[in-house]
Amino acid sequence: MLSKLLRAAVLSTGAAIATAFLTPAAFAAASDYRFELASARPAGPGKTDVTVRLVRARDGGPVPDAVIFQTKADMAPAGMPTMTGNVAPRAGQQPGTYRFQVDTGMAGGWALTLSAKVQGEPETVRATVNFNAAQ
Repeated sequence: MLSKLLRAAVLSTGAAIATAFLTPAAFAAASDYRFELASARPAGPGKTDVTVRLVRARDGGPVPDAVIFQTKADMAPAGMPTMTGNVAPRAGQQPGTYRFQVDTGMAGGWALTLSAKVQGEPETVRATVNFNAAQ
């Protein structure tokens, strides 16, 4: 009887340990990250250099090596969402910063919409960052 109880205890403990190791790690959600405007500077006639930071929401720490796979720029903040501009990626200058040259044909409020994959996270981080373009 004692050996049956001991054997059952060992089996249940082993099952609990195996379950703990087989359970997938918890992933962060896309809402655990945010894009912030770092700067928007004129880059020549009709162009603006826009730098954004991708940070963890909980501590504001930079998120380097994200893959930004979709960008869009338009003048929605100025009430002209059909006025769009091409977006070309440029090299970021610090870890967690992402730089773009946006064809801003006119001065005013612009929105840069971004979609990014953070390494190790299953969800896509999506955000819109507003900036002002000067001509």
